[in-house]
Amino acid sequence: MKQILPWIGALISGGLLALCYAPVNWGGLVWIALTPLISALWFSEPWSRRETLRRFLLGYVTGAAYFIGCFHWLVTVTVAGWIALCLFLAIYPALWAVLVAALKPRQSPFEARPVWMKSWNNLLIAAAAAAGWVGLEWLREVVFTGFGWNNLGIALHENIALIQICDLTGVGGLSFLIVMVNLILVLTAKRLRVEIGHHKLRPHYDFSLTVALVAIVFGYGVRELFKKPVPSAPISIAAIQGNVPIHEKRDPAQEEEILEEHIRLTEDAMAMQPDLIIWPEAATPQPLFSDQRSWDVVRSLAEKHSGDFLLGTVNLDTTGDFNSAVLLTENGRTAQTYNKIHLVPFGEFLPFRSLVPYPAWVTSQVPGDFDSGREPTLLEMAHRPVKIAALICFEDTLGDLARRFVRQGAQLFVVLTNDGWFLKSAGARQHVQHSIFRCAETKIPMVRAANTGLTCIIDSHGRILHSLEDAEGGMFFEGILFSEVDVPQDPKMTFYTRYGDAFSLTCLGAGILTGGFLILRRREN
Repeated sequence: MKQILPWIGALISGGLLALCYAPVNWGGLVWIALTPLISALWFSEPWSRRETLRRFLLGYVTGAAYFIGCFHWLVTVTVAGWIALCLFLAIYPALWAVLVAALKPRQSPFEARPVWMKSWNNLLIAAAAAAGWVGLEWLREVVFTGFGWNNLGIALHENIALIQICDLTGVGGLSFLIVMVNLILVLTAKRLRVEIGHHKLRPHYDFSLTVALVAIVFGYGVRELFKKPVPSAPISIAAIQGNVPIHEKRDPAQEEEILEEHIRLTEDAMAMQPDLIIWPEAATPQPLFSDQRSWDVVRSLAEKHSGDFLLGTVNLDTTGDFNSAVLLTENGRTAQTYNKIHLVPFGEFLPFRSLVPYPAWVTSQVPGDFDSGREPTLLEMAHRPVKIAALICFEDTLGDLARRFVRQGAQLFVVLTNDGWFLKSAGARQHVQHSIFRCAETKIPMVRAANTGLTCIIDSHGRILHSLEDAEGGMFFEGILFSEVDVPQDPKMTFYTRYGDAFSLTCLGAGILTGGFLILRRREN
């Protein structure tokens, strides 16, 4: 039984982490989720040989359960891809487990006082482990184009006060805090046991300072929430949600019906006289500028609308094939275009297509690659003086990309997406939870326009103010979200906007240095 318990603990940690995200959304579990894994790494009986492999595998079990559990919605796209992606992502918690195991406090033969009773040593261990986790999360966001979905900090999306720290540290700051609390809880439990055995309780400065750090972060968030807002001006928007199933969207026989549906919804929206009408990602069945019927429909609507018109479409031109956002102003006489920068691997392109012998069933799903845009391009409204950062599909999960738009002067995020690929799964709900953090990081509001998914308004602190949902919280229906958005006239750049993932990169550097030190110490011993 002793041999099985560590693996059960690792599995429990992974399961608890998965429960932190939609559809369950028990985000509070994240504060204790890693404690079974840490306990298994520190207090279980080691293997006589290849102990490093055992530690890696314990972390791998946690990672596999974590990602398989919270990314279950990927089965709506590909079961093989779901398993392969999750098994790859599990490597990151596995590497972290090796680091944490090596950080276990070691009793020196020259010290009479138990090592577990040293507050500052415990704090250093917890901080080093937290830095290692954050550094690995950053790598997960960038390696092989990156997939930073559901970092630990995302689990706290409902705690509006705590997430305000992201305007300094990005989501990495929350992940750091979460991991540090998990480590300190295990260290405190072990320390109490040792102290009771020695009949001598001492002040737990490590625990107290960790609690104080959480309180300081919370207090910072409360201060930000009550801070005097920057001058803003309201604009009215009408976001069209067609709720077109993905199989219909790809069916040529349904193209006219899709256009007619959008015409009907848009004409209803124009009666409200919004400043901006928004269609979601790839709303036109055919490329807007290459298909006469699509252009005639959109141009006709733009001519009748007194405001501006933003939509997603495929854009084929002489420089490449793009997934684009197009802003039509001046009754359709002027068009501005942003080409999506961060493409979805295996959805919008096949990595290393010319080198990898992909099977036919894979290439049939992605017959051709989109080209990526070169740089963030702001879209400027004519009806109102507003500069828009259009984020397409899952670009709203990328903090560094979003803040590059704001550095150029963006005043409003508009996310154009189609979560129809995930059917009626938790994928759409998880997607919007990432959008919340783009607003908290940059203090810029957001409009999300989804074909299927959550169409909503998010304020500059990350609060969802208005959403297109029914009484039961359902979001998979056609409709129009008409609302006003307070757009900052001259937004102040946050620390995160200016310097991006500086905190996470610092943690990555600290994690590498810690790992190098531990390797040298092991060789010396």
